[in-house]
Amino acid sequence: MSSKTLIRNATVVLPETTERTDVLIEGRTIAAIDPAPGTRADHTVDAGGLHLMPGVIDDQVHFRDPGLTHKEDLHTGSLACAKGGVTTYLEMPNTQPNTVTVEALHAKLELAASKSVVNYGFYIGATPDNVEELKKARRTPGIKIFIGSSTGNLLVDEQEALERIFAEASLPITAHCEDEATVRANAERLGGGRRIEDHSKIRDHEAARIATARAIDLALRHHARFHVLHVSTADEIPLIASAAGSGLITAEVCPHHLFFSIDDYPRLGSKVQMNPSIKTAADNRALWQALLDGTIQVVATDHAPHTLEEKERPYPQSPSGLPAVENSLALMLNQVHLGLCTLEQVVSWMCDAPARVWDVVGKGRIEEGFDADLVLVDLHKEHTVLDAEQITRCGWSPWHGTTLTGWPVRTWVMGREVFRDGKLDPSIRGTEAVYDHGRGGYWAGRKDSGGIS
Repeated sequence: MSSKTLIRNATVVLPETTERTDVLIEGRTIAAIDPAPGTRADHTVDAGGLHLMPGVIDDQVHFRDPGLTHKEDLHTGSLACAKGGVTTYLEMPNTQPNTVTVEALHAKLELAASKSVVNYGFYIGATPDNVEELKKARRTPGIKIFIGSSTGNLLVDEQEALERIFAEASLPITAHCEDEATVRANAERLGGGRRIEDHSKIRDHEAARIATARAIDLALRHHARFHVLHVSTADEIPLIASAAGSGLITAEVCPHHLFFSIDDYPRLGSKVQMNPSIKTAADNRALWQALLDGTIQVVATDHAPHTLEEKERPYPQSPSGLPAVENSLALMLNQVHLGLCTLEQVVSWMCDAPARVWDVVGKGRIEEGFDADLVLVDLHKEHTVLDAEQITRCGWSPWHGTTLTGWPVRTWVMGREVFRDGKLDPSIRGTEAVYDHGRGGYWAGRKDSGGIS
């Protein structure tokens, strides 16, 4: 018989309301909201004073597995997820080898089944000549295009190849949007860059704007669903807003583009070197407003770890990328503490919206019959981010020394408790995410009835 867990007295973020109630888990699913009095369970959790929310779905991570596992792997990255309240991740294809065939995609799924403590999914990467593989792929949230520098043969910058991908592939598409010609011209003008501050001049506002405009145009002309990854500039926001009525375009922002700016280079150096680059404080404010007003729907991390030794190389030899999965939810809960957003908005941005964008079945909401991917959070817990406490294999955080209020304290993955009060269960294994792309994505599932929708 399936084990039962009763979570009592929590303040629960439900699809339409937030209320104090009980939640019954049976096996891997949410069996009941407000179960009948006297309901018995194998385990009872008194969650008084705490909030229960769906597990976070991080739709953009780089776990470096296979090929670069000295930085991270599917086990260490998923442990960091569990600590941070992330119960499902969708991982990018720029591993070694690149995930550009159905065979490589299935190999990563098998690898995750043996190593990942939370649920998982993998994008298939586009190349200039693998459209037939993209058309065959099924067990994936969608297609990732690098319209900008990448590893291996993942750069797709020629218009003919992009037209064919958007025209022929039926899966949802996402892309890294930085115009390669603009980036190269800027780098040549600056002699390749000598200081870390040059990174944001090379990968500037115009590089992001041009590539985002190009991708949105392709999506609209070919009627393809398209998700704009890691929006970094105020300049991209009108492009996204103008396409909202199409029902095809969604977008996301990452914590580093919300909370870091070029003013942080003197303090943090290459620790905040990212692609797309961090921009100005004015861009931070514009991105936050776009999130609040619904122009941007998703918050994801672009978790991309490197060792400190690698990051401390002189620019431009230092690699771009930073770790974030174990602190992203706390960063957003701290915004709730500061009164800058609500918990319901955080749940929408980090749980419900990514499930809808990528048609993930049974996740993103606390609802009867949905998967029991759940996180208990303490909105009053104050804790300081410390490098020494990081679970990610790279062992550091750009938020080291930052005190945040609001933290996940318990995490369940498919009904099994994987994290509790600082302790992880590394023996648990998550399950492969399932997609129903016939749903039509975020806008097809949009409701206007309030709550987290």
